[in-house]
Amino acid sequence: MLRLVIIDDMQNARELIESLVKKNCKQIQVVGVAESVKSGIQVIKQHNPDIVLLDIQMQDGTGFDLLNKCKPFNFRVIFISAYEEYALKAFKFSALDYILKPIDSNELIAAMDKASSNLQQTNTSQNLEVFENNYSQENRDAKKIVLKTLDSIYAVKIKDIVHCQSEENYTRFFLNDGRKILISKPLKEYDELLSELGFFRTHQSHLINLDYFEHFKKTDGGFAVLKDTTVIPVSSRKKDLFLQIIDNL
Repeated sequence: MLRLVIIDDMQNARELIESLVKKNCKQIQVVGVAESVKSGIQVIKQHNPDIVLLDIQMQDGTGFDLLNKCKPFNFRVIFISAYEEYALKAFKFSALDYILKPIDSNELIAAMDKASSNLQQTNTSQNLEVFENNYSQENRDAKKIVLKTLDSIYAVKIKDIVHCQSEENYTRFFLNDGRKILISKPLKEYDELLSELGFFRTHQSHLINLDYFEHFKKTDGGFAVLKDTTVIPVSSRKKDLFLQIIDNL
């Protein structure tokens, strides 16, 4: 039986989560609840949970304040967040687990199942640092993304990504220092994350950082040539829009 602690400053949210977990997650036992950073720290120390459902904004601080005071910790964290597009982007860049308020029962159950089957993949302090950095930074050059491979976790600056290439359901990142990192997620997911940060998907299989664009070759339909001489195809469907964008660079 896995031990769960729920920390949220709204009583109705705590009661709803506890009720849903007891009804639908037989492998999980709610061992404690708390309504603040201070009481949450006490409950965690008392019960040594496997999983913590943690509200971000509370009366006496944030969930990150709590985690910083609990370091080092070995429990899996799932954040509870009110909808805010900027915060959700930061979560996705940081590879942190979260559920949204108002609490949806199916989303909560799915998060519990995922946490239960992946307890060894705890949220590292590195992931938290990337979140806090991205959430507080307006400057694109300071933003980072967490890239997880089978055996490593990388915190990579967005500005250091030259281009990304689809390899079936995987994405290979090419960095400006020559490193290549293969991630088991499709390119579509990174297109959605990076398109607002100066990246353009020139082709179904290619996403480029426009900072590294050097010139356009018109031969054979069109190619984007990057500063490191990499040649990237531009699909006929994307060609006109791409040319408009590079005209404004």
